[in-house]
Parts: sequence; C-alpha cells; structure tokens
Amino acid sequence: MVIRLEQTAAGVMLPVKAQAGARKNGIAGEHDGALKVSVTQAPEQGKANKALAKVIAQALGLKNSQVELSSGLTSPNKSFLIVGVEITDLDNRLQTRLKF
Repeated sequence: MVIRLEQTAAGVMLPVKAQAGARKNGIAGEHDGALKVSVTQAPEQGKANKALAKVIAQALGLKNSQVELSSGLTSPNKSFLIVGVEITDLDNRLQTRLKF
C-alpha cells in the first residue's frame, strides 16, 4: 500500500478517494495513491465530508479536530490536512492500523 503523503508547513496532506452513499463507513483500501474511504452519508450539504473526516480520525487514532478537509469539496478526489502528526508517524499509522 502506497499512500502519497505530503508534508506541509501546516501538517501532512492525505489524499483520499471518497465513496459517499456506501453500505457502511470504513477504509476500503488504496486507490491510485490515495486512501479509499467509504461513508454512508449522501454527498449533500457537506455531510459526507464531515463523515469522511470522522472515519479517517477514528481509523488512524486521531482526534476529530486533527483532520480537516483541504481540497475537493465536491469531488470524490479530496485532500485532508492532518495536523499534530509527523509524516512518518502518519505513514506508520496507515501501515499498522489499516491492514488490507
């Protein structure tokens, strides 16, 4: 699994391939260098984006406040800013907690 993480001054950028309206919430694997995340929420009024952030935070053992949508408001290809975590720590969390 290779997720293309990017270190920025504000934190680590995590690319996400989102699937809204899925049967269940969870991490579905890796897709083209991005973390594939499924949520049951419909993509309306930002509900799916909030659900995505929550699923990512829970899966990676982060606080909800550490996961912020950075880009891709209405696109399935999104970037989330992960704050308060170094890139190596986030990569380790992805590798150890998300076994595919």
